[in-house]
Amino acid sequence: MNPLAVHDTQAAPRAAENGARRLRGAAMSGIAVVTPDNIVPNAPIAERLGVDDHWIVKRTGIKQRPIATDETVAELSAEAAAKTLDATGLDPADVDLVLVATMTPDLITPNVAPMVVKHLDMGATAAADVGAACTGWLHGVNLASAAVEGGRADNVLVIGADFMSRVTDHYDRSTAPLWADGVGSVLVSAITGTSRIGTIVLGTDPSGAFLIHATHEEGVIRMRGQETFGAAVSDLSNAAMQALAAEGLGIEDIDIFAFHQANARIIRTVGERLELPTERVICCVDRYGNSSAATLPIALGHAHAEGRLTPGTRVLMSTFGAGFTWGAAVVEWGLP
Repeated sequence: MNPLAVHDTQAAPRAAENGARRLRGAAMSGIAVVTPDNIVPNAPIAERLGVDDHWIVKRTGIKQRPIATDETVAELSAEAAAKTLDATGLDPADVDLVLVATMTPDLITPNVAPMVVKHLDMGATAAADVGAACTGWLHGVNLASAAVEGGRADNVLVIGADFMSRVTDHYDRSTAPLWADGVGSVLVSAITGTSRIGTIVLGTDPSGAFLIHATHEEGVIRMRGQETFGAAVSDLSNAAMQALAAEGLGIEDIDIFAFHQANARIIRTVGERLELPTERVICCVDRYGNSSAATLPIALGHAHAEGRLTPGTRVLMSTFGAGFTWGAAVVEWGLP
């Protein structure tokens, strides 16, 4: 007898298990956005920089931005997470993992995610922060989807949270008008059948690493705007087309386009390059500013508030950040 034959008795159970896994997908629902109550218009920033309101709007498209006062990243993240759970009807005890994408944690350690677990009294729920600058939230969605599709988790909270006012040089014309504070949260859950979260395209170009950077010594972000602008437009556009190709879709198949809300000029230029219908491109940077890892879920929340993000809506998301990092994905919103 072939000595390996004894193992063949396990072939059928393994095949059945593998088949079951292939029928397990991931879906995204429960968008929630929380921003600080303190809204800062352009006027005080313009006065400090020696420019006017029009100068800021022309270059960034931003008219106001939420800026934290006494709030913490963990507190607002927990609030957004609670709203996501309320929207989906999920008990906190049924969450298997909490991921928080941020580069502005309240403390060096502990990370923000464990503090979210503490605020929501979630017991021993696994929690970790994700660091990939503005691309961090999409990396979190990628990790959550993989965990769900692989059967390692049933429900994962994915939060994008940044208080960029903490790392702003308020006298730097190239960055001070941009940065804002905010949090966005979604739930990634297991479903039967094909995943509603498509292939997530992710990439890195370390040759541009120091075009956006912050050192421990300074503690503020420095950015070479012109070079970053060109890289952002190129990478956002290319990643979006790669995500479409991965799903066998065309631009005409997408209901809404959600790009990283870096500034209105980048969003507009990407839309023109890809020849997108303007009415299908989300642009809410005028009121929310650039809150790094939070901008994609904030854009989704904005679309939801307008009634444009409903179950079955097909969304193309694309983002870009320091590193350089970038990513894109097509998502069919909501549970089946």
